[in-house]
Amino acid sequence: MNTKIDFVKGKTSKCLMFMFLPVMAAMFLNMAYNVVDSLWIGNLLGEKAYAALTSSTPIVLILCSIAMGSTNGVAILVSQAIGAKDKKRVESTISTSFTIAVVFSIAVSAILELLLPSILRMLNTPKETFNMAYAYLSIYLIGYTAVFLYCYFTAVLRSFGNAVFQMIAMLICTILNAVLDPIFMKMMNFNGAAVATVLSQSICLIIMIVYLAKKRVFVLNIRTFDKSKVGEIIKKSVPSAFQQSIPAISTSFLTSLISSIGISAIAAYGVTGKLETILFYPAMAFNMVLTNIIGQCAGACRWDRARDYIRSSLKTGIPMLIVLSVLVVGFAKQLSGLFLKSSDVAEIVRVYFMIVSIGYILNTVTNCYLGAVNGLGNPGKSMMLMVLYYIIVRMPLSYVLLNTGFGLNGIWSAILISHVVAAIAAALAGNRLIKKQENEIRPEVVAQSL
Repeated sequence: MNTKIDFVKGKTSKCLMFMFLPVMAAMFLNMAYNVVDSLWIGNLLGEKAYAALTSSTPIVLILCSIAMGSTNGVAILVSQAIGAKDKKRVESTISTSFTIAVVFSIAVSAILELLLPSILRMLNTPKETFNMAYAYLSIYLIGYTAVFLYCYFTAVLRSFGNAVFQMIAMLICTILNAVLDPIFMKMMNFNGAAVATVLSQSICLIIMIVYLAKKRVFVLNIRTFDKSKVGEIIKKSVPSAFQQSIPAISTSFLTSLISSIGISAIAAYGVTGKLETILFYPAMAFNMVLTNIIGQCAGACRWDRARDYIRSSLKTGIPMLIVLSVLVVGFAKQLSGLFLKSSDVAEIVRVYFMIVSIGYILNTVTNCYLGAVNGLGNPGKSMMLMVLYYIIVRMPLSYVLLNTGFGLNGIWSAILISHVVAAIAAALAGNRLIKKQENEIRPEVVAQSL
C-alpha cells in the first residue's frame, strides 16, 4: 500500500502542487473536451443545434456531478484509511465501493432512459429542440457507466497520491473526441456528437483499466467485499453526490427560466456555461485534491496540517482566479463568437460576465473550504452549505428578480449574490470544524504520526 506522496509529513506547497497541477490540467482537458463538442455543433449545425445541446447540458451536468460526488465520498474513506495506515480497511473499502459503483451506474442509466421525455418536458425544453435533445441524451446514457467508473478510478488514485494518470487519461479522451466528432457528425448529424462522446469515454476507461492492471496501485479483490461497509460508503457518498449535483440542479432550474425568454437567451446561457469552466475548474480541482489531502491528514489526526493546506490553496487559487477572471470578463464578447456568430448572443454573454465577475474569485474560496470540510469527513455539512446558497438563495432569488422586471440581468445578479453568501458561509464552517477537531485531538495519535 505505497502512496506516491505523504501528505502528512511532506512539504505543504510541494504536495499540494504535485496533486493540484495534474488535476487542474485534467479539468482543463475536460473543458477542451466539452468545448470541442460545442465548437463543432455551433459552427457546423447552427444555433438550433446549439440550443438543443444547451437543453441537454443540465442533465449531463447532473449525471457527471453524481459520478464525481459519490466517488469523492469514497475517496474520503480511502484517504482516511491510508492516513491511518490501515491496509485491510483500504482494500475492503475499495472492493465494496467498486461493486456499488457498477450496480448504481447501470441502474441510473436504465431509469433515466425511461424517464427522459418527462424530464425534458419538466425543464421546459423548447419544441424546436426537444427531439434533438432527447436523441442526444438517449445515446449519452448508454455510456454513463464508463463515465462513472472513470470518476471512480481517478478518485481512488488521487487518494493514493496519484493524480498524473487522470490528466493523461483525459488528454487521450479529448483527442479521441476531437477526431471522432466531425466524422460521426457527418454520418449522423447532431446524434453523431453523442456517439463520439460515448466511444471516446469508453476507450478512455479501457485504457485506465489496463493501466491499473499493470501498475497495481491498489488491489481490487472482490473477496474483500464487506457488506458491513455498504452503509458507511453510502453515508459518505450520498451527501457528496448531492453536494456535487446541487450546482447542476440550479443550472437546470435557471435553464428552465431562461428557456421561456427565447432561443438566443438559452444559446447565450450555453455559451456562458462553456466559458465559465475556465473559471470554475481551478476551484473544483482544489476541492477535489483537498478532499484527498486533508482526508489523509484527518486519518492521522493532524489538523495543523489541514490548516496549512487550506492556507496554501487560498494563496495559490485567489491570484490565479483574479488573472483568469480579468481575461474572460474582458474578452467575453469575442470569446462568444468562437461558439456562435450572433451579436445578440455575444451581448448577453458580455453582460453576464460583467455582472458575475468577482463571483469566480469567491467561488475559489468556497471550494477550498468545501474540500477541507469533505476531507475532514463531513460531506453532509458541505451538502447543507450548497443547499443554502444554491437552492435557498440562488434559485428563488433568480425567479423573483426575473419576474419583477429585472429580466436576465436579475438572474445574473442572483448568481453573484449567491457566490458572496457561499464564500462567507464556507469559510466560517470550515474554520469552526477544524477548531472543533483540534479541541478533540488525541495527543498519542499525533505523536505516532510525527
